Amino acid sequence: MNFEYSAEPNPKAVVFHLKGEIIDKNQATGFLDEVGRLIASGKTRFILELSELKYMNSSGLNVLVNTLTKARNAGGEVAVCNVSKKVTDLLVITKLDSIFRIEPTLEDALKKLQ
Repeated sequence: MNFEYSAEPNPKAVVFHLKGEIIDKNQATGFLDEVGRLIASGKTRFILELSELKYMNSSGLNVLVNTLTKARNAGGEVAVCNVSKKVTDLLVITKLDSIFRIEPTLEDALKKLQ
């Protein structure tokens, strides 16, 4: 399964819906480029909606950390929501759950980024 994403502008944050699998950083080049363009245009708050992200490995974690780093360096923030059990377990094992804002729903993530 390939990696796909879509972006949904919202007044509070840009919501990215991530789908499929991230097993190679090259799969997410377009996504990271878009994050960079948005930050350059002044948008620094992002929500990564992961309900359809089935799997990721360390390369996928790298993509999430890259997004968070770029946003925070620009004075912004990233929240993740609708995280599957597999991805949650990966975030907990790597202790990344302590640096990401993890919310159960998109609505909760939007409230946290106000």
